[in-house]
Order: sequence, then C-alpha cells, then structure tokens
Amino acid sequence: MIRIEHVSKTFSGKDKEVHALSDVSLHVRQGDIYGIIGYSGAGKSTLIRLVNGLERADSGIVTVYDQNLEKLKKCELRTLRRKIGMVFQQFNLLESKTVYHNIALPLILEKASKEQIEQRVAQVLAFVELEDKRDTYVSQLSGGQKQRVGIARALTTSPQLLLCDEATSALDPQTTESILRLLKKINREMGVTVLLITHQMQVVQMICNKVAVMENGRIVENGDVLDVFGAPRTVIARRFVQTVVNDQIPESIISLVREQKEHFHINRLKFIGKSVKRPVISEICRVDGIVVNILGAAVQELQDSVMCVFILQLIGSEESIQRAERKMEENGVLRERLEVIG
Repeated sequence: MIRIEHVSKTFSGKDKEVHALSDVSLHVRQGDIYGIIGYSGAGKSTLIRLVNGLERADSGIVTVYDQNLEKLKKCELRTLRRKIGMVFQQFNLLESKTVYHNIALPLILEKASKEQIEQRVAQVLAFVELEDKRDTYVSQLSGGQKQRVGIARALTTSPQLLLCDEATSALDPQTTESILRLLKKINREMGVTVLLITHQMQVVQMICNKVAVMENGRIVENGDVLDVFGAPRTVIARRFVQTVVNDQIPESIISLVREQKEHFHINRLKFIGKSVKRPVISEICRVDGIVVNILGAAVQELQDSVMCVFILQLIGSEESIQRAERKMEENGVLRERLEVIG
C-alpha cells in the first residue's frame, strides 16, 4: 500500500536548514491502522505530506498503490489523490456552507451527476451518523460533528487509503473516543487502510495495530503495537508508553520495601495476548522458598488484545528467586528484574 524507502527532506530557513526527515523507511500494508507518533517537530506532518504528494522528497522513494510519486505527472498525481482521503486537525470545512455541500464538494469538483452526488452523500452521512444534520450549516456544529463531516467528505470518493493529520487533537477525550471508533469502523467495514499521525499514545493504544515512533526526523522504533507497548527499546518510546501504561513503582512503596531485611528482588511482568490466560502468579507462589508480594498492577486494552502489568516482590533465597523467574519466562511472560531497589 505505502512504501517509504530511505527518504530525506530538508527545508531551507532564514538562518539554517531544517532536516525534517533523515533516511526514513516505512511500510504500511493494506488493512493496517498505522500510527506515527512523536512530539512537535519530529517530522510526522512532513512524512504524511509526502504520501499524498504535497511535498517531494529530496532523496529516497515514496510509493503509493505501487506508483512512484516522484515519476508521476501532475495529472497522474491528481488521479492518485482521488484514492486518498485526508482528515485534518482543524477540519478545513466551509463554515458558511451546509453539511451536505461540504461533503458533496469533492464530487462537485469531479463533475459527478446530481444523482450520483445525492446517493453518495446520503451513504456517507448514514455511515458517520449525521443524517439529521444534512441541511445544517457547519458553523452550528460541535467539534466532534465537524470532524465527522470532515471524515464523511474524505469518504465520498471511496478512497482505499485515509490519512489523518492529528484528527483528534482539537477534541475532548469523550469525542476523541467516538471519532476513533468511527475510524476503526471505516477500516473494518470499508477495508480502508488508515495512516494517522498523533502525539497522543492513547490514540495508538485504542485503534492502531502498527506504530512508528519519530524523533528529530527519524523513525527510532516501529513494529506491532503489542511489541512496542510490551518492550519499548528507546527512551522516547518508553515515555510515550508510560503515558497510558502505569508500570512504575510509587516512591512511597519503594521506601517501605527498602526497610525490609529479607533477601528479595523486584520483577515487572507483562502479560500480553494469550499469556493473560495463564495462572503464572499462582504457579510462582508454589515455588519452594518463595513469598510473593504484589506491589502494583495495571490492565490496558490494546486494540483487540489486553496487556496486564504486575510489579512483584519475590522474597527468598537467590536460588529460589531464579527458579521463580524461570517459571515466568517458561510461560511466555515478558519479565524485567528491577535493580533499583533490593
């Protein structure tokens, strides 16, 4: 669907050059909901603008629908863009026009027949659940309703790819959740691939199956959401994951544990997917010479799966603790011994 190979992009400023992208590679498959996350200035917006041809790479190759964007003529690029829907942070709607007119606009520009426009607008209005707002002026809508209009407009040309540029950043948490459910519905029921950029890990957590973490114009980590959430390799990825997964030990508990005289180690366990069903902690408790103290626990839904995090204090001899740790690993649990205390 999308192949970005060793792409770099530099912008010239008054005082210096800005390296927006540096040797970036990314593959998005048909049917993915792929999240690109990073702080402001990481290069996310530049990357998504390369995918729809609004920017050209200085080097590297951007391929969409098996077409190299660098080799396309202007008319061919316009044709390709009809297969790509775009959803914006600030909605980009005509405030003085009705919902119907805003949604119909891409088809009007394509000179579609009145019957075709009526039929398609009715279909997408029903899909985004705004049938009763057909003749309402956009200026009278809430932020969430405006974003639904923006999504409906993007769907009128029946795209196979939907690009979302911070589509929920201007919305409150409850509205954000409803918009994300709609994007997931579009992906599942229409088969539309979704590439979204965000600075909110909650967005990735709720709907994405793949994620790329960007920093200073580079992709520093990417892969399945479960893998990145379960074992982030970079500092920035860990920061993002910790905004939605509480896997740290509170300082108040650390102070209490430090007072204990028994020999112990602290382990952080992450149960993901099928490992959630296994009675691992029960098995650890049956290891001879081990006392288990649960210091903390958290459960998070990750799209269609679940991740459970437990912080365990294992009290006993070093040999007994190592036997318990092997038991964890035999059950497919991600384990990390925390050496900060004990």
